[in-house]
Amino acid sequence: MLTLTQDLYEQIVAHARRDHPDEACGVIAGPEGSDRPERFIPMLNAARSPTFYEFDSMDLLALHNGMDDRDEEPVVIYHSHTATEAYPSRRDIDLAMEPNAHYVLVSTAESGADEGPVSFRSFRILDGEVTEEEVVFVASYEM
Repeated sequence: MLTLTQDLYEQIVAHARRDHPDEACGVIAGPEGSDRPERFIPMLNAARSPTFYEFDSMDLLALHNGMDDRDEEPVVIYHSHTATEAYPSRRDIDLAMEPNAHYVLVSTAESGADEGPVSFRSFRILDGEVTEEEVVFVASYEM
């Protein structure tokens, strides 16, 4: 199960709408071992494509250096699908290299860049096997 604040949900959806018709992508980092997404890090889709995303190699290096400096790890890796359902493609599955991450997909196929419904789903992807998980939205994390 992924527990996510409403604010982080809104930031992911806003990023997906802003980058539509290209896929949006990014990471939400959290303290190592916590499974708690906290720091929203929108990334540039270096491919600038409506059908796939690619993190820029220099941005990815900076991301990992920043997380290392803060004792963080990628808790959520997200991207959008602009014309298809919010389900990992074969390419998405092949690129899933973080065994502990939640892979969030947002489909903007129905509403595009405008206000309107989106599909928001989370998956665990391990050794090529995709398992959908429940997403629970909270106002804030309990301490």
